[in-house]
Amino acid sequence: MSSACDSCPSKSGCTSTEQCPSANGTGEERRPSGIGKESLAEGSSVKTVIGIASGKGGVGKSFVTSCLAVSLARKGYKVGIMDADVTGPSIPNSFGLDGMLESDGINIIPAVTDTGIKVVSVNLVLENKETPVVWRGPVLNSLVRQFWGQVNWGMLDVLLIDMPPGTGDVPLTVFQAIPADGIILVSTAQDLVSMIVNKARNMASMMNIPVLGMVENMSYIKCPHCGDMINLYGDGSKIEKSASKIGSTVLDKLPLDPGITKIVDTGKAEQIPDDLLSGACDMVSSLIEKKG
Repeated sequence: MSSACDSCPSKSGCTSTEQCPSANGTGEERRPSGIGKESLAEGSSVKTVIGIASGKGGVGKSFVTSCLAVSLARKGYKVGIMDADVTGPSIPNSFGLDGMLESDGINIIPAVTDTGIKVVSVNLVLENKETPVVWRGPVLNSLVRQFWGQVNWGMLDVLLIDMPPGTGDVPLTVFQAIPADGIILVSTAQDLVSMIVNKARNMASMMNIPVLGMVENMSYIKCPHCGDMINLYGDGSKIEKSASKIGSTVLDKLPLDPGITKIVDTGKAEQIPDDLLSGACDMVSSLIEKKG
């Protein structure tokens, strides 16, 4: 006897057995049961895993990931970054990394920045950095799993995962295969963006991944003459309301600063100001310390 699952386009990659909206025509909500966590490479240890996520592109997830990694490294933590935005990788550029990742004969050796931050990214395995990644879901998912389980990460206090936008295959693989301790949501002050960011929050909730806090990027600019703060989207920021609605907090509000943007865009992310992401940095530090 056939069921609605037989005609589901996701059937081949679906491993959930609980409350599928298509199954048996019940229309019940499903909380995916998961596909089992991927094991780390032998000799590697990652104490804390944090995803940097949003529901759309263009809000500055990679910028926040890079800056948070730098802030945590300055506190003395051993930090790694997995660039899971496979079709739009930008982390290597933020740190001025080039060349190809190498292997120790068994596992991938991550690239290392000037201050010791370990990085893996698809742009470090492509000979031509401008080659588009036009791979289908199963190949993308396999790469993300390799970036976790077949990389010699060594001993890390924290691994930051720069998530791709949206709620598709790759975010699902990250949430199912990697033991994330939580996510930080990145938004701007626009109502539309806040609404879309909530989609990422809802997906994390379905996967039982806690939201650790929110960062509002491009929140304001400072007048170069008088220092007054100018809200880019008027007084309409709803991030506090959005954070309260999901039982979370606003960790930081970041300015749109051409000087800081230039630092990161020119591969010098490790020169960012110390206090740029103090709230998020303190929160992650506290989480690391609680884990011992």
